Amino acid sequence: MSLKKQALSGMFWSSMQLFGTQIISFGVSLILARLLLPAEFGLIAMLSIFMGLGNALINSGLSSSLIRAKEVDDEDYSTVFYFNLVGSIIIYLIIYIVAPLIAKFYSQSLLTIIVRVYCLTFIISAFSAIQNTRLTRMMDFKTQMKVTVPSLVIGSVVGIAMAYNGYGVWSLVFSGITQALAATIQLWYYAKWIPLWVFNKKKFRSHFHYGVKLMFSGILDTVFTNAYTIIIGKFFVPAQVAFYNRADALQMLPVGTISSIITKVSYPLFSSIQDDDVRLKSVYKKIMQMVIFLVAPTLILMAVLAEPLFRFLLTAKWLPAVPYFQILCFNGILYPIHSYNLQILNVKGRSDLFLKLEIVKKIIMVLVIFVSFHYGIYGLLYGSVVTSLLAFFINTHFSGKFLNYPAWEQIKDLLPTIVLSILIGAVVYSFDKILISDLFHDFSRLLLGGAIGVILFLTVAYLFKMSSLTELITIIKRK
Repeated sequence: MSLKKQALSGMFWSSMQLFGTQIISFGVSLILARLLLPAEFGLIAMLSIFMGLGNALINSGLSSSLIRAKEVDDEDYSTVFYFNLVGSIIIYLIIYIVAPLIAKFYSQSLLTIIVRVYCLTFIISAFSAIQNTRLTRMMDFKTQMKVTVPSLVIGSVVGIAMAYNGYGVWSLVFSGITQALAATIQLWYYAKWIPLWVFNKKKFRSHFHYGVKLMFSGILDTVFTNAYTIIIGKFFVPAQVAFYNRADALQMLPVGTISSIITKVSYPLFSSIQDDDVRLKSVYKKIMQMVIFLVAPTLILMAVLAEPLFRFLLTAKWLPAVPYFQILCFNGILYPIHSYNLQILNVKGRSDLFLKLEIVKKIIMVLVIFVSFHYGIYGLLYGSVVTSLLAFFINTHFSGKFLNYPAWEQIKDLLPTIVLSILIGAVVYSFDKILISDLFHDFSRLLLGGAIGVILFLTVAYLFKMSSLTELITIIKRK
């Protein structure tokens, strides 16, 4: 299969997987939001940093090294498998011991037992991490879809059933554990790979030398991505954590879906052409423009229609999350730009530079948080937008050197779509507030406002012959 056909096939099955999981997750979250209290979601949100740290340490960047490497064999996979498994057990034992300290930090005694049970997913997931990595390297996203969707359904059924029967926060805990266990069992069945009884020290050093920098980058990113959850959880009530977490999750829904579909394919794709800078730049530019063309108008329209959106989907008890969501949507537009710029550093083997940039950006983030914290939650949120803007210029400056694609050129290519999205959003906001907010129910407001926004955006994009729309039409016609 040619590289182009392989990429298109991977894109299709990755899309099916991501859309399937997002639709199911979204539907389940709506049901659980009605059955559970915001404070119960807040308790789980407080653990997000520990789940993220555990996953970063277990994967330790070695999975990325396996995907990036030009040649790997069963000894490579087996070596990393045993390292991940032993590491997951050690990490779980550490978290088990410090669980009371976590509960004390947040002043939530129930967190001790929740942490000790929920973090069993580290060990469960470590058993199948390499099977999943092999499928990614082979761009076999069809099999990944066959595993991910049923696992999510099984976990969701368990969570909804427990929530309906009054188990509260434990419905979220056992939903996650069940999903991880179902995925691991299926990956062992479908992947058709069993580790050898071997641990090659030479191969381990090779992968670890590359992956350890990504591991520390992942740790830094996890800590600082969850910095706002930590601060809000420490100084505010659990419900406020839930409002922030729900707002962040909802703005990441379109961003995560679209970006993840393309990222899953783009990393192995970029890796396969890593030595051809001209081709790599061309592919990178098209992917970036396409993602922003889809993400920017979606987030802007969601932001201007946030009030009816939250009330319709989650009920009025979640309305305090609306202003959080509107601010965070601006971060969401920049998210894929950060992600793809950093991918270039990885495919070029510059995990050392990746780590250095993460350290610099986290220092900036700490300074911004220190200043913005004094202005409350809204100060923190606006500070996160400032941090994201600064990170854009840092990421594009260094990755641009490898592709001869500097920050100003990336801005020039992406700005028309972003500006158009904002203008269309202003039109829809005015239309909603002046004409329909007092006359229609929430669903009608969403339907009318969304339809007007999409039609206006596509019409203007067509009239100005925007390259992303042309490329999208070409892809649809080929299908």
